[in-house]
Amino acid sequence: MSTTAVVQAGDAPDPTVRNLLEQDTLKWVFVGGKGGVGKTTCSSIVSILLASVRQSVLVISTDPAHNLSDAFQQRFTKFPTLVKGFSNLYAMEIDPKVENDDFGNEGMEGFISELTNAIPGVDEAMSFAEMLKLVQTMDYSVVVFDTAPTGHTLRLLQFPATLEKGLEKMMDLKNRFGGLINQASRLFGLGDDLNEDMMLGRIEGMKDVIEQVNRQFKDPDLTTFVCVCIPEFLSLYETERLVQELAKFEIDAHNIIINQVIFDEEAVESKLLRARVKMQQKYVDQFHMLYDDFNIIKLPLLPEEVCGVQALQNFSKHFLAPYEPALRRGSVEELEERVGTLKSALQEAESELDRARKGKQVA
Repeated sequence: MSTTAVVQAGDAPDPTVRNLLEQDTLKWVFVGGKGGVGKTTCSSIVSILLASVRQSVLVISTDPAHNLSDAFQQRFTKFPTLVKGFSNLYAMEIDPKVENDDFGNEGMEGFISELTNAIPGVDEAMSFAEMLKLVQTMDYSVVVFDTAPTGHTLRLLQFPATLEKGLEKMMDLKNRFGGLINQASRLFGLGDDLNEDMMLGRIEGMKDVIEQVNRQFKDPDLTTFVCVCIPEFLSLYETERLVQELAKFEIDAHNIIINQVIFDEEAVESKLLRARVKMQQKYVDQFHMLYDDFNIIKLPLLPEEVCGVQALQNFSKHFLAPYEPALRRGSVEELEERVGTLKSALQEAESELDRARKGKQVA
């Protein structure tokens, strides 16, 4: 498959996500950004498009406020489930909190609870490692992550370091209190419930998995991060921060999706919307100036939500070709429609005026 991107006039990168579909070595695709910008819709559509060119695709929500089920209008769990209407697209929603049954029994559970409280983020690191172990046993061509808002996503990238701290803490506790813990567990009849070697082995194993995957995350042939934003100051600022952090973690990012754009060419009459168009254009220009070597995809603001497979598939065309407004301002068709709308509004206003006059006469 060709990896040559379509280039527009002026050598600007192609303003679509076709580069993701053409890069057949991709294994991991992260979709992230500020809360409320449409990450889940974008990750769902990216996974649908990938399913059209790849053998099997898994989309995973790592956001505590799961929206994948809402986007596809289908219930998903912590196990991969086939998305209705597809034969090769699966979805799952994982809870970024450590699951107690992963650690067997109450004695160990209490100890793990103390450990996770002592080291911020270690519970998420452990559950992420468990999920990656599960995913690696399956043979998906590509995995798409619908990530939590930016802060959570950056923590996810720090998980190997977090687990390293957890391991050091465990070793320290073992060295200082190992004998005492064993005596106490026998005294209270807990037997081998608090077998610290087993816990250390578990964390060590998870750390190995995360480090192995982390190496893949730093390979641009295998991994890329798609930043989703809206054309507003806070979202631009958050995207800048995200791109800088990704560079620090050596994770490739060359796609930015700007969602909820009101296009200047659109036939917009409302003063409020005209003001929004002007404000948005300022930030869209800044995105193009800051990220002139990125594939920047602009998606239109819609009058309705994008929910359900059919709606997602319909909206996906804007990911593959730049959006073209149905009516361009100043065109014959747009002027005809505007005249028709004004005539209807005038007739309605005249009817209201007649009713008001008749009501006044009766009074």
